[in-house]
Amino acid sequence: MAKIHLLLKKEEIDKEKNMEDKIAVVFDILLATSTITAALTFGAAEVIPVQNGDEARKEGAGRANDSYILSGEYDGKTIDGFLSPNLMSLKGAVMGKTVILSTTNGTVAIRNSSSAKSVYAASLMNSQAVADHILKLHENETILLICSGSSGEFNIEDFFGAGHFIDCLLEKDIKKWDLTDAARAAYLFYCGNSNKAGIILKESRVGRMLSEMDFEEEIEFTASKNIFQSVPLLKDNSFCLP
Repeated sequence: MAKIHLLLKKEEIDKEKNMEDKIAVVFDILLATSTITAALTFGAAEVIPVQNGDEARKEGAGRANDSYILSGEYDGKTIDGFLSPNLMSLKGAVMGKTVILSTTNGTVAIRNSSSAKSVYAASLMNSQAVADHILKLHENETILLICSGSSGEFNIEDFFGAGHFIDCLLEKDIKKWDLTDAARAAYLFYCGNSNKAGIILKESRVGRMLSEMDFEEEIEFTASKNIFQSVPLLKDNSFCLP
């Protein structure tokens, strides 16, 4: 029986043993993994997640100016000279380009998960596509779901997103999966609130912060379930489509 584990925040990654034997799926619903999903759907050649703005600038050094875009935020504020990572800012700006992305939590969680056998980025918008891909390629392997959280704290929107992803996996064959208590809690939370994605995202701490910055339209878009077919897979520290 295949197993599903769940980490509630990125700070728990260091305590996880044998990452190289697991398939990691990272969630930062507001906003990194949603941004990665959207950027690839909007035609980006790749998305490179980095730890901070300085690393992003170093990654861009030496590249042709028209070949890449720096996008990122720190503590919710767009980094000076960078494109906002909000989804609406990316549309029309990333076609054919490398997006170098730095966020406070999500890209850090991704980089810290890089020792896993495979690393995927999932959001509400593409969970079914990622789940179907994993069912096809990693049917009997252990799945590790990683909620990024926020500055060491639990985030309800990542928990909800993980629950939605589990629902996408279980709807194919619920009997084949063994869920840890944390994974089961996320699944049950999602099942009890499956029609409240927009409300949960808007009322989360990060959602309220983004609403105060007039990003309500972006939150509503991010709350859309299974509208994209993109499956972001990390390879050589870059997300691309498999």
